[in-house]
Amino acid sequence: MRIFLILIAAGLMIPVSLLSKEYNVKSPDGKISLSVNVGTGVTVAIAREGNVVVTDLSPALITDDMTLPGQAPVVSRSTVTHVSDTLVPVVPHKNRLIADNYNALTIRFRGGLSLDFRVYDDGVAFRNITSLKGDVTVMNERFSFSLPEGAKAFYPLENGFMSHNERLFMATSMDTIDEGDLASLPVLFKAGGINVLLTEADIRDYPGMWVTGNGSGGVTAVFPAYPAAVKAHNDRNVYVTAREDYIAKTVGTRTWPWRLFIITPDDAGLVESEMVYKLGAPPAGGADFSWVKPGKVAWDWYNANNLYGVDFRAGLNNDTYKYYIDFASDYGIEYIILDEGWYRLGDVLDVADGFDVQELCDYGASKNVGIILWVVWKTFYDRIDEALAQYEKWGVKGIKVDFMQRDDQWMVNYYHEVAEKAAEHRMLVDFHGSYKPDGMERTWPNVITREGVKGLENNKWSYDCSPEHDVTLPFTRMVAGPMDYTPGAMVNMQKRDFSPVFYRPASQGTRVHQMAMYVVYESPLQMLADSPSNYLRNQDCTTFIAGVPVTWDETRVLAARAGDYILIARRKDQAWYLGAMTDWDSRVVEADMSFLPEGDYIIEVFSDGINADHHGEDYSHSVQRFTAPGKIEAGMAPGGGWVAKITRSPK
Repeated sequence: MRIFLILIAAGLMIPVSLLSKEYNVKSPDGKISLSVNVGTGVTVAIAREGNVVVTDLSPALITDDMTLPGQAPVVSRSTVTHVSDTLVPVVPHKNRLIADNYNALTIRFRGGLSLDFRVYDDGVAFRNITSLKGDVTVMNERFSFSLPEGAKAFYPLENGFMSHNERLFMATSMDTIDEGDLASLPVLFKAGGINVLLTEADIRDYPGMWVTGNGSGGVTAVFPAYPAAVKAHNDRNVYVTAREDYIAKTVGTRTWPWRLFIITPDDAGLVESEMVYKLGAPPAGGADFSWVKPGKVAWDWYNANNLYGVDFRAGLNNDTYKYYIDFASDYGIEYIILDEGWYRLGDVLDVADGFDVQELCDYGASKNVGIILWVVWKTFYDRIDEALAQYEKWGVKGIKVDFMQRDDQWMVNYYHEVAEKAAEHRMLVDFHGSYKPDGMERTWPNVITREGVKGLENNKWSYDCSPEHDVTLPFTRMVAGPMDYTPGAMVNMQKRDFSPVFYRPASQGTRVHQMAMYVVYESPLQMLADSPSNYLRNQDCTTFIAGVPVTWDETRVLAARAGDYILIARRKDQAWYLGAMTDWDSRVVEADMSFLPEGDYIIEVFSDGINADHHGEDYSHSVQRFTAPGKIEAGMAPGGGWVAKITRSPK
């Protein structure tokens, strides 16, 4: 017995490092390295070219009767594999073909948990996989990590879980972010000159993840608990008034959401990344979504139906929307939206006086223009099956679902139910008042875009949508997926002239700043927000933006600095489109066009006019010859832009 006790005592003196094991895997290009240490727990560290960017990450799933992995997890198996695949998206946002190359590490623990890691050339992702009997109640999820000293962030500060997720990205040092500072995702960190964008993918039957500061220069995840009671304040704002003590009740055998870090040495890499899409679940059962039709939309709400020069009373009536249909048809615009006002609030099947939706759908069909209907989420849900059946009977092509403002487990499931049922009726879905994209557009390609972004409409009541904000979004919110910013203002003002006007709104910055958004911003359902009357007064601008594609075969970011400027090139078939935007500083950005095959080209350019620094609507339009290889300079006024189309010169 004495010998046995001595052996135990000696065992207790063995350093923890000798009881732990480290698992390592690198990205295919060898530049990003992942280290997973399994000892008394699991800790994760991530580095790029030897520079550690994420440390002290100890993930865990906490249920009502266990923590996975536990205090002394036992590894039953580990595997490292390489995957090289090509994805073909139904709706291509950046590229028609997506290279899906990564090295994977899977660590299986006793007790029913596996950790699944993927290391890409542009980041790292991991998720939990469980094989537990029956249902489980998830009390919380542990997810906290540290960043290198001196790290900075573009931080979308939130007031609470009830949110449209329409935030400014506050540029700040991480040492100023404390435990009370809540943020939605994505969040962009800058650590030692390296970008680290945190977000998530494939959220199903589970709440969305948010973060707060952790008091030591890093962040800690927080999750909205399951709603125990809700109270409607009107037709759209349904507040959670009490919450359960858990965040989710779900099946025990499943995959869980991906937590991902997009890691790039330059800002251009953020915009080019497609990690979120890659990590979205494929369409279930190989469902057919070939009917999904991307396109542009003539939108009514931003411009408050301000038509002029017409012989009818503009407003919420069929005459107005037939005019929108005529306008859309003349410019090859695929859709119009009937926004708030087409139904009596409270019942999405009670058509308001002055409207005949069937007549509008028939008229639109005769002009090759589809109708999309705006609905409030709760009113719509109350009659979802009946409403979708009626909309399909009318010939409606899609729905714009608004004001959800939550991403607790119940609401996340609502998104998937709406997507599935809309798909059964072959309808597109545009989620407004929404949480960020999480790859759902891969799972449900009919979910063609979403808001969750502080967009153009904010100019009706605030100063928030400045050019600086506009050139921050491509590196933050847009990295997560398509965003319905709703560009296209034809009334444009410099900083000194701008003030919010609700019924006659203007944009901040120049006309070409707005035009460039059609190339820079990704949305396969892209709005033209201004009045048809204003577009008809600016026909060369309108013709150009109506002709910019909404899906792309190839994307290259030619110059970029988050919060300052961007110059992006996108190809559709044989034509290249270039878009550049700047903040309130005037600048000239040079683009190397060596990616073009040698030869002669025609380049159509819209640039800020010589007086655009005083009058935001001043622009220059020219058609020139260009010989590749070569360079192009995009000169921009304060708040300015530059946009071009390049095609092969006829022989």
